[in-house]
Amino acid sequence: MDDALIAVALLLVAATATAAVATRDPVHQALVLSLLGVALALLFTVLQAPDVALSQLAVGSALTPLLLLLSVRKVWRRRQRQGRTE
Repeated sequence: MDDALIAVALLLVAATATAAVATRDPVHQALVLSLLGVALALLFTVLQAPDVALSQLAVGSALTPLLLLLSVRKVWRRRQRQGRTE
């Protein structure tokens, strides 16, 4: 049972990592990156590393996607001010 749970968690991480790489839109990338952080936290929990899982939840699922979204927003606003809406 334990090996099956680890295999499922690894497949979930692989699927979300593939989705993060395949996504083109930066906003969607940040959201998928957040899901990848949750999947990694789940994997760390299954592997009995709760301290690493909590750190992954805080940094990988919340802080990194938030900083990425704020950066994208700043770039888009700067482009709009310069008259280059793309």
